[in-house]
Amino acid sequence: MVCDAAKLIATEFADHLAIIDCHKPLNGLRYIAKTGNQWRFMPKNLPPWTVVYQQMRRWIDARCFEIMVEDLRILLREFAGRKGQPTAMILDSRTLQSTPESGACGGYDGAKRRKGSKVHAAVDTLGHLLALQVTAADEQDRAQVEKLAEAVQEITGDTIELAYVDQGYTGDNAAQAAEKHGVRLEVVKHTEAKRGFVLLPRRWVVERSFAWAARFRRLARDYERLGKILAGLHYLAFAILMLANLVRQLTQS
Repeated sequence: MVCDAAKLIATEFADHLAIIDCHKPLNGLRYIAKTGNQWRFMPKNLPPWTVVYQQMRRWIDARCFEIMVEDLRILLREFAGRKGQPTAMILDSRTLQSTPESGACGGYDGAKRRKGSKVHAAVDTLGHLLALQVTAADEQDRAQVEKLAEAVQEITGDTIELAYVDQGYTGDNAAQAAEKHGVRLEVVKHTEAKRGFVLLPRRWVVERSFAWAARFRRLARDYERLGKILAGLHYLAFAILMLANLVRQLTQS
């Protein structure tokens, strides 16, 4: 009996240490994502940068941040009086300027006149992230429709029926790619020629989501050599934002 109790206590203590050990690298990763600081300039009160980076790679490979975003999105939608899984989404992309650290993996976006990587995102009508793809900046938006639609339908259980897009997604190829997965594209156009900023229905939601992500300085430019890391940091940023939103709603209710 004493031996069994000792084993139980040892197991619980080991689990407690594991939580502590994961909490410190997570704080270090949050620091890097929010401030945009260099890995080797990690403060002394946080774990060594090598420990934080290795743990980040494990979390990204295990899709931990993606699962967090999925669970938090369902909770936030239910708090807002919506169904857990959406029936509509908004697609868009943003181009991140390349840096010496990101290497030669980027492409040139002629429309933005910028060399770097392009982040293609799908969000629900509340602005919560559904799926995300990272490509070179010279990749066309319409070429990523099928991958995004497939990923979103896998996550939501084929509940998405409609996708709002801008004029970069026009064409039969994009529409057919979306229809393969039961999604209908609806292009939101300008009602008339205008100059300057114009708030368009539905499309402003995904632009706001990109603005949320841009508040994390590590995501203001492309500092990563691997697109998988850049995508993982986006999921981390949205997980942090959505968790803060959930805590705010819980405290107010």
